[in-house]
Amino acid sequence: MYKYEMHCHTRESSKCASIDASDLVDFYKSAGYDGIVITDHFFNGNTIVPRDLSWEERVVLFLKGFENACERGRKIGVDVFLGWEFSLNGTDFLTYGLNREWLLAHENCDKLSINEYCDTVHHDGGFIVQAHPFREAGYIEMIRLLPRKVDAVETINVSRTDFENRLADEYANNYSLIKLAGTDNHVGFRERIAAVEIDSKAENINDIMRSVMRNKHRNLIYNVQKCENNIILL
Repeated sequence: MYKYEMHCHTRESSKCASIDASDLVDFYKSAGYDGIVITDHFFNGNTIVPRDLSWEERVVLFLKGFENACERGRKIGVDVFLGWEFSLNGTDFLTYGLNREWLLAHENCDKLSINEYCDTVHHDGGFIVQAHPFREAGYIEMIRLLPRKVDAVETINVSRTDFENRLADEYANNYSLIKLAGTDNHVGFRERIAAVEIDSKAENINDIMRSVMRNKHRNLIYNVQKCENNIILL
């Protein structure tokens, strides 16, 4: 089985992250992962990208973490794929299957309503996964669920509580939605990390998502130990 992280952030692009992209890749290499998907916060989320730049300049800055991760991944043998986290007042949607060219061609897509955004992404062959749908925080005014607009639900988010994940799992069951796992990693080493496992090596993000959409994947949580500067999964 091939192991992938589907939800992680870099300091280069996400304001709330504390780890450089290259160090993040090193961590997942040491944990035996085959690849990771960089899902930095988009322009309507907790991004470091200034809002007063041109669209092209913003896209270039936004992709810095992803590109640094790619460079490191090529050197040490970790595949790095692009995603991002689109936000609406604390409700977050992981976007997979699109690329730099799509971003450059969709100026101001961060200002679309969530329904318009999901429709646009789907029209162009992308995938939408609602991240941590039952997350609670002081800045989140309400929980929003869009079961008819998403392809899957993050039912395992290692950064959230077991209670929130159980509610997400029940939600997915009630609407017969595909389930996805992610660590939501902002820091690198964690005592628990998630993985999506598939039975063939992914050449691109669409290979992972095709397996996910056919339910040919496994969602797992690993306990992690440091041992003489190495990482052991338990």
